Amino acid sequence: MSKKPLKYAFLASAKPDAKRALARLTERYGNHDAGNADVMVPLGGDGFMLETLRRHMPLLKRGLPIYGMNRGTVGFLMNEFDVDSLPEKIAAAEATTIHPLRMTAQARGGSLTELAFNEVSLYRQTQQAAHIRIIVDGRTRLEKLVADGVLLSTPVGSTAYNLSAHGPVLPIGTEILALTPISAFRPRRWRGALLKAHAKVIFEVIDPDRRPVNGAADSQEIRSIHRIEIEQDLQTSLTLLFDAHHGLDEKILQEQFSS
Repeated sequence: MSKKPLKYAFLASAKPDAKRALARLTERYGNHDAGNADVMVPLGGDGFMLETLRRHMPLLKRGLPIYGMNRGTVGFLMNEFDVDSLPEKIAAAEATTIHPLRMTAQARGGSLTELAFNEVSLYRQTQQAAHIRIIVDGRTRLEKLVADGVLLSTPVGSTAYNLSAHGPVLPIGTEILALTPISAFRPRRWRGALLKAHAKVIFEVIDPDRRPVNGAADSQEIRSIHRIEIEQDLQTSLTLLFDAHHGLDEKILQEQFSS
């Protein structure tokens, strides 16, 4: 008895390459509503993948897997684009379960809660350096960081903004978060810290009126932050599929040995 073909929900970013890929895949395999699909296939770059995760959170939380194909720039969270071998690649794909960070921010305009799959970051809003107090699990660990900002990264996001800020690359499955300063001035030698995944981290902005600070959960920006609380959202589990032998853990390992 032949296996029943998968139902795909193809989604494309606004880039021309992604639109052309959508047309080719739809012609070959059809295109289904995400609510009736077996797998979701976003076509674009990492930014579009994060946008897709956020937009379709309810379906993905119920177990719908997501297999991205790169039609963007970096594509760290994506697989190689391949029209002909898509069913075979998905059948052999490796699954990675990810948990986002939940950020609760207190800002001048009120409070806001957002999820971040890559990182939660704070960065100065003006030419004035940010002054930030860092509290981990109820204990003040750094009374005053003087810097352009600071970020808390998941393993998934450790090769993104975190790596650009000279933070460590974290293997998937380590249950570790990277706390990384952005252009630190004081303490001059502080290079950040590695925290357990279940740690609760608080960033308090010192003198926010004179030294205003913006915050962001991935690309979701909040202006004039006073305080941010961050912890892993274990209630949200999403499944990303990666080509065999090119899983997210392998990509991260390769990144650690790249020049």
